[in-house]
Amino acid sequence: MRKIAAFLLMALPFTGIHAESKSIVISPNNAVSINGERWEGWGTSLCWWANRIGYCDSLTQKAAELFFDKEKGLGLNIMRYNVGGGDDPAHNHITRTDSDVPGWMVLNARGRRVWNYRADARQLNVVKAAMKAAGQDAWLEIFSNSAPYFMTVSGCSSGNSKADENNLKDSEYANFAEYMAHVANYMTRTMGLKVRSVSPMNEPNTDYWSAMSRKQEGCHFDAGQAQSRLLSEMSKALHRYDLDNLILVASDETNPGKQIEEIKALSPDARAAIRRINVHTYGTNGIVEMGQMAKDMKMPLWMSEVDGNGTAGVNAGEMAAGLWLAEKIISDIESLKPSAWVLWQVIDTHVSKDGFNGRRDSGPLRTSGGYWGTAWADHDRNAIELTQKYYVFGQFTRYIRPGATFIKCQTGKYSGCKALVARDRRNLTIVCTNSSDRTNDLSFDLSQFKLKGTARQIRTCGSMADGEHWAESSVPVTDGWQLNVSLVPNSVTTFVIQFDTEKDKLKLEDVHDDTRARTLFFNSFRNMFLPKK
Repeated sequence: MRKIAAFLLMALPFTGIHAESKSIVISPNNAVSINGERWEGWGTSLCWWANRIGYCDSLTQKAAELFFDKEKGLGLNIMRYNVGGGDDPAHNHITRTDSDVPGWMVLNARGRRVWNYRADARQLNVVKAAMKAAGQDAWLEIFSNSAPYFMTVSGCSSGNSKADENNLKDSEYANFAEYMAHVANYMTRTMGLKVRSVSPMNEPNTDYWSAMSRKQEGCHFDAGQAQSRLLSEMSKALHRYDLDNLILVASDETNPGKQIEEIKALSPDARAAIRRINVHTYGTNGIVEMGQMAKDMKMPLWMSEVDGNGTAGVNAGEMAAGLWLAEKIISDIESLKPSAWVLWQVIDTHVSKDGFNGRRDSGPLRTSGGYWGTAWADHDRNAIELTQKYYVFGQFTRYIRPGATFIKCQTGKYSGCKALVARDRRNLTIVCTNSSDRTNDLSFDLSQFKLKGTARQIRTCGSMADGEHWAESSVPVTDGWQLNVSLVPNSVTTFVIQFDTEKDKLKLEDVHDDTRARTLFFNSFRNMFLPKK
């Protein structure tokens, strides 16, 4: 008996029963430590598209379903609401139909500051619908591009006449913090829209924001004293409203390199006041260092804004923009290790024969190359038109949900292929890109998990007219551990495999590098030979 047991133990594959396999090994031991401990989700800014479509209840409801409903749409759960500063009514320099966001405070005929709680009704209409569609996972963050024009140096909410100089008056820091805290309190306690975090600056230490800009609001804040002062005043204002539970965020800078400089330059009081770092990845200099810095600080970190008109793939047609987005998501999450990833705006282009507020819309969207956003709104037809970039985004957002854990995955030897792997309590999810013009066959070794025998396969490829959009089929998990897949050219494919919850069921593949399984295996053989009592 002892000889048989010893032989069986020696025969067990302590280093892996598939050691000679060339497949990509997915191991729970390679879980990624993200900055925030748990994945908090996917999102979008609501400005400026919500300001543009919120006049129409039908468009609002369609948008809520398409972008925030996890069964029918993308399932985004993070909404970044722009608290507009509001420009001088005498100004008419912003030419976009969507980016002239109203402020919550105006000057009356006597020059006194008064609140106007209905000024931003369009954007708020979308907030309500979006939060309802997102359900219990909804996360509402408010942010500012600029203080109201009458608090600024230039008297203009799009920036200083010298774009690299501070545009908030020295005497207005406390007033602007009060403005943001008042809005957070009103939305939470009066409107029932629970605000969970607040970011009072946007790409502050840049020279992007100049007075009389044609594009949008913006406000420069120097790194160091100016940013520290605003964050300290913001913390005090939230405390006055008994909103200490709100997460104060810094500072939504345009790239990680600048963000690192700004965090280092904060005063001790300001650094103690913030509870999360937000960074954009329009530039990626310092992206790995930013992730490590947040980890060292034990500070949650979001990738809170990015988009672009990039393309990827080989002769990819309408998939080119989507492939760029997919590779951007994977690269950002691998390098930065954030706990959330937020697209700039899901709708960036509009069509209307009448325009809006005397301005002309720029649509329709040309989808054969790169473009911003994932859809365009046709106001004449009361429709939201989707793109392959929308469906590619959903290959991630619908299947990797809040609470998930990412797992490191190496696909470097497969030309044109990248993969993002995550797990939650129920599923293992693998999102694969193939930006080459040929089919790529991949094999995943899943032997370190207890999985059911079939994987859901969800794929987006081709064009809107003739291609696939979350087309679903199934792929067998052979021998209970090997997932062999064929990725068609210029495609994004998601594989979802359920965990086997039958805890007492011992499979041969579970023996792989699993002490408990080896013990159960030994005991089962011992019981076959030893006499029963």
